Amino acid sequence: MALGGFFAVFDDIAMLLDDAAAMSKVATKKTAGILGDDLAVSAQQASGFASSREIPVLWAISKGSFRNKLIILPFAFLLSAFAPWAIIPILMLGGVYLAYEGAEKVYDYFYPHEKVHEKEFKILSQEEVLEIEKEKIKSAIVTDFVLSVEIIIMALGTVMEQTIQIQILAVSFVAVIATIGVYGTVAVLVRMDDLGFKLIEMGDKKSKILQSIGNVLVQGLPKVIKLLTVVGTIAMLLVAGGIFVHNIHQLHELLQSLPSLFAETAVGLVIGAIAVLLKKIIFKSE
Repeated sequence: MALGGFFAVFDDIAMLLDDAAAMSKVATKKTAGILGDDLAVSAQQASGFASSREIPVLWAISKGSFRNKLIILPFAFLLSAFAPWAIIPILMLGGVYLAYEGAEKVYDYFYPHEKVHEKEFKILSQEEVLEIEKEKIKSAIVTDFVLSVEIIIMALGTVMEQTIQIQILAVSFVAVIATIGVYGTVAVLVRMDDLGFKLIEMGDKKSKILQSIGNVLVQGLPKVIKLLTVVGTIAMLLVAGGIFVHNIHQLHELLQSLPSLFAETAVGLVIGAIAVLLKKIIFKSE
C-alpha cells in the first residue's frame, strides 16, 4: 500500500509536469509578440558600448533581468490571487513609462540637446565612461522591468484557469526562457563584428568566401545597430500603446477600424509625448 502510494505520487508529479509543459507552450506562443518587442528594445538599450565592455554590460543587464523576474513573479501570483483588479493599472503605469522612453528618443532625434554637441569632442575619463555606462545599465534594467511585467502578466493570463502549481511552473518557465532567449540573441548580435573579423582572419589568402562573409558581418553591424535602435523605439511605443488599446474599451472601439500596428504605435506616441511634455513642465528640462 505504501509502495502504491509512493508510485501514485510520482504519477501525480508526472501529470503535473505534462500539464505545465503544455501550458508553457501555450503561454510562450501568447507572449511571442511581446518577446520580439523585448528583443528589439533590449538590443537597442545594449548597443553603443565599447567592444570590450559589451559582454560585461550584457551580463550586468541579464542579471538585472533575472532579479526583475524574481521580484515580479511572486508579486504577480499574489495579485492574481488577492487583488486581480490592480493588475491593469500597474500595466498602464508601465505603459506610460515605455511610451515616455520611446517618445523621448523621437524628440531627441529631431531636437538634440545642445549639451550633446558640446560633449561630442570632449575626451572622457575612465571614471566618466564607467559612470555613463552605469546609468545606461540602470536604464536598461528599468525598461526590462516594465517589459517583464507585461510578459509575465500576459503569460499568467493564459493559465488563469489552471491550478496554482501549473501557473507557477508555466509562467516561471516563460520568464526564464524570455531572459535567456532575449539576451542570448542580443549577445550574438552585438558580437557580430568580432565573428566577422575572425572569419576574415581565417579566410586570409585561403578562402574568399569566408572573407566575403566576414566583411558583410563587419560592415553590416553598424546598420543592424541603427536598425535595432529604430525598431526598439517603435517597439516601446507599440507595446505601450497596445497596453492602453487592449485595456480601455472605448479606445479599442474608436481605433478598431485602423491597422493595429499603426493604432497602437500612434497611441503610444501620443501618451509618450504627453509624458515628455509634463516632465519638461514639472522639472523645467532644457
